[in-house]
This record gives sequence, C-alpha cells and structure tokens, in this order.
Amino acid sequence: MSDDPTPQAAPATSPAPARKYVENKPPRGVYVRVFIYVVATHVLLAFMSIIFIIAKNR
Repeated sequence: MSDDPTPQAAPATSPAPARKYVENKPPRGVYVRVFIYVVATHVLLAFMSIIFIIAKNR
C-alpha cells in the first residue's frame, strides 16, 4: 500500500446516456376502463329501453 494521500483518478470513460422513456401507448388500465364504461352504458341504455317499452304497453 502506498503512503501517497492523493486519490487515484477514475478512468475517463463516461457512462452511456440513459435512454429517455417515451410512452407510445396508453396504459392497459385505460383500455379496461373504457371497455367497462362502454359495456355499462350499453347495459344501462338497454335497461332504460326495456322500461320504456314496458311502460308504453301498459
């Protein structure tokens, strides 16, 4: 071990720049929620249509 108190310089290799994360598509949860909203809307409209048809026939 050397008695020299000066620290050794690290090699001059610079780390590779990190790639910037770019999100090209929406998260999966968005598709699931949109699907649920569409199905729920269709079910609600069908239920309301049945109610109106039953009320109209009475």
